[in-house]
Amino acid sequence: MRTRRSRILTAVALALAAGFCGTGAWTYAQARTDDALAYGRERDRALADGRAGVAVLTTLDAATRQRAEKGILAWREVSTGPLREELGRTEAKAGASARGTVTEAAVTALDTRAGTAKLIATVRVEVTPAGARKPATDRKRLEAVLARTGEGEWKVRAVSAVPLTGQREDGTR
Repeated sequence: MRTRRSRILTAVALALAAGFCGTGAWTYAQARTDDALAYGRERDRALADGRAGVAVLTTLDAATRQRAEKGILAWREVSTGPLREELGRTEAKAGASARGTVTEAAVTALDTRAGTAKLIATVRVEVTPAGARKPATDRKRLEAVLARTGEGEWKVRAVSAVPLTGQREDGTR
């Protein structure tokens, strides 16, 4: 009698384990093909590429003309469309240098079918005038329009300053 009972308990335990494994496998398969998961991955790619692009576009080492040329080439690498064309017409000359660091960023709109996104970012920009040793720090809020390229990269198509809400034109609140 004891062996019959243990066989039944073993069979029930195996059936429960098989059911649990089957449910887990089905859930995993559903999650891998879930549209929300794919959307989240694309949003994360747009955020990472957009952050990097905004950082490059707010940075220029213009200590020499050659360094300024390299910086302008870097701008063109992270941009596309009319912005890329406009940046290509920028004349490289030695002068003030700037280094932008994106402190916060978020994707505010994403259309995966059209391959477009909008990103808002806060950027700390350290500007060092030509011949100066100490940079002045400024904070900017920028909105970037991104476009996905054929290679799946997100590049900056347009960038604009976002005014602080509640601030008047003379800069006071």
